[in-house]
Amino acid sequence: MLEVKGIRKSFGALEVLKGVDLTVNRGDVAVILGPSGSGKTTLLRCVNFLETADGGTLAFDGEEFRLGHVPRRDVLRLRRKTAFVFQSYNLFLNKTALENVTEGLIVARKMPKAQAVELGRRALDRVGMSGRMDHYPSQLSGGQQQRVAIARAMAADPEIIYFDEPTSALDPELTGEVLAVMRRLAEDGVTMLVVTHELGFARTVSNQVVFMEDGAVVEAGPTREVFERPREARTRAFLQPGGQSE
Repeated sequence: MLEVKGIRKSFGALEVLKGVDLTVNRGDVAVILGPSGSGKTTLLRCVNFLETADGGTLAFDGEEFRLGHVPRRDVLRLRRKTAFVFQSYNLFLNKTALENVTEGLIVARKMPKAQAVELGRRALDRVGMSGRMDHYPSQLSGGQQQRVAIARAMAADPEIIYFDEPTSALDPELTGEVLAVMRRLAEDGVTMLVVTHELGFARTVSNQVVFMEDGAVVEAGPTREVFERPREARTRAFLQPGGQSE
């Protein structure tokens, strides 16, 4: 479904991605782990064209593109098949939860309002927010705001959802409600590529793990294999208790 080969990205003299390969099959929950500064978020943003990669190729649904040279029309077309959930929710503060979910459907996809509202209600109900549809972001907790953001992603019926550290801005007590929603999506067969520091979620929900450090993939493979029999010493060190602070 999604295959990236040799993706490179630099910011000035700083080489952030050094030829990264990544494959996500339909129905996968693939997790990208790694210490801060390893290039995880940059990789995710390049895959969804929020950053422009310097090189490499990207294949999506059988179409292949040369990164750094993808026409705008193709970027827009590919984005219609994907959704992105940010760390900081990115909700419109002057719109209700329902309006935040329907805005993109109505404006970007030119969907009739009645249809968008119906899809928005279903998506909010799916993430446990049916009782907060008319609330504004300022009236919602961080966990509730992130669930609205996930509902917004789901309402577009994407082929894959990208999650960039979806719980990193949340207090610990609110993290669980967001991870529970993501678990339900996984059970429903939603394809996800998730940058996260939540090792418990990665171990119990994902089926593929990619461990990155210093802009490169150190190890990748089935989740159980990587967690129980990591091949690389650096992976073993990272996965042990306290290893994420290195």
